[in-house]
Amino acid sequence: MADPVEPPPLFENVDILGDCANDEDLFVSARQEPPESYCADFHDGIDGDADLSNLSLEEDRKTEMENVPINNGGGLPDTMEHVKRQVARSPEIMLLILQVEAAGGEQFLEISITEPQKVGEGMSAYMAYRVKTKTNMPIFKKREFSVTRRFSDFLGLHDKLSEKYLKVGRIIPPAPEKSVIGMTKIKISSQSEGTPTNGNDFVERRRASLERYLKRTAQHPVLVLDPDFREFLESDVELPKATSTSALSSAGVMRLFNKVGETVNKITYKMDETDPWFEDRLTHIEALETQLRKLHANVEAMVSYRKELSHLTNGVSRSAAMLSACEDHNSLSMALSHLADTEEKVEALHLEQANTDFFILCEILKDYLGLLGSVRDAFHERTKLFQHWQHSQQMLAKKREAKAKMELTNRADKVDQAGAEVIEWEAKVERGQENFDKISKMIKMEVERFEKCRVHDFKMMFIRYLENHLNHQAQLVKYWEAFLPQAKAIA
Repeated sequence: MADPVEPPPLFENVDILGDCANDEDLFVSARQEPPESYCADFHDGIDGDADLSNLSLEEDRKTEMENVPINNGGGLPDTMEHVKRQVARSPEIMLLILQVEAAGGEQFLEISITEPQKVGEGMSAYMAYRVKTKTNMPIFKKREFSVTRRFSDFLGLHDKLSEKYLKVGRIIPPAPEKSVIGMTKIKISSQSEGTPTNGNDFVERRRASLERYLKRTAQHPVLVLDPDFREFLESDVELPKATSTSALSSAGVMRLFNKVGETVNKITYKMDETDPWFEDRLTHIEALETQLRKLHANVEAMVSYRKELSHLTNGVSRSAAMLSACEDHNSLSMALSHLADTEEKVEALHLEQANTDFFILCEILKDYLGLLGSVRDAFHERTKLFQHWQHSQQMLAKKREAKAKMELTNRADKVDQAGAEVIEWEAKVERGQENFDKISKMIKMEVERFEKCRVHDFKMMFIRYLENHLNHQAQLVKYWEAFLPQAKAIA
């Protein structure tokens, strides 16, 4: 029998290299090597070398495009040459890619979320959202379609994408966070089932965040082709309930332990970085995250200030109206009445500006704080592979030492077995190094694409903010210019 294998370093993530299909295995981190299915998934996810010759789009739509590699450009048309090389052995998928390529630069995918409605009553109630899609991409069955999805469906989609792509180094856009307090208020509200809830601030913010999440996922040239993502958008049937998204489920408890273990591992384990690119990039991400948090906090304070200003302006408007009613001087009373009307308009303008500041600046900054967390997750996957690779090297050294001792003691009955174990661990070391090199290459491409998207999004954010701010200020000037003749008419 082989010598007992020493356990890997403590606090490894339960999903470090385990079989993600087994959601109940709380002790999967005790495994000494990745299961064969993981290795196959890893190689396929990066190289796309899996045998796809027998793949049928009708029989197995779930796996047809899961492992398409990303390109450096970040645009869907630019990935076609890479994709074609990887799936050339599958005529069905090749036809699908050629159809996508035929659309050229004219292809588009527009996603919007509308009509949030309360479904059910009491604590079992939930919010349903209408997801509308318009596209000319041939991978979709129709050009325009809509489906109804609940919040847990979005979380389930994110879990599926993370399970398939995070372990190979892709940056997965984060799903919106849960809000127990906000949802509880909706559940206990007196609003009847099926009534639109567009006026509710919490519902509107969640609707907007879900829409941004889908749009950001659709911008990824690989995720947009994923079968689960396409099914989410166009399958007009109720999706299986994502029970694993519940905080009180067994999967939720496992995720809690998983987060604790990962947090401890991130704090206690310091990787001996050999690539200066990753060291510089991690420093850049940490600095960027710190400054974004400060900017986000200041923007939130500005939004609160504008709302408070709107409230105070309302007080001025009401006071002016009351003063106008008790004023005996006709021209002064009329001026005060117009002042009240103007202040009322200014109040609405301040509130509108607060809302645009929130959705244009505050929410986008919050989204990118989450995206930086996703970048960190991809970096941590690389660290976990490095840990496994180093553990394999340590075990190989011990196996070689054990074999040398057996040869010195002339224990011929054990030498062959020890030699086989050495060969086995040499293969594990080679595989570990190969996987580590591949995920490093993938992360570099993903970060390059992420930076391009970030610069573009921030540019558009600032342009929209300035345009809205200028429009609000111009409207404010018009209000006061219209009031000025009334003030001059006081005699």
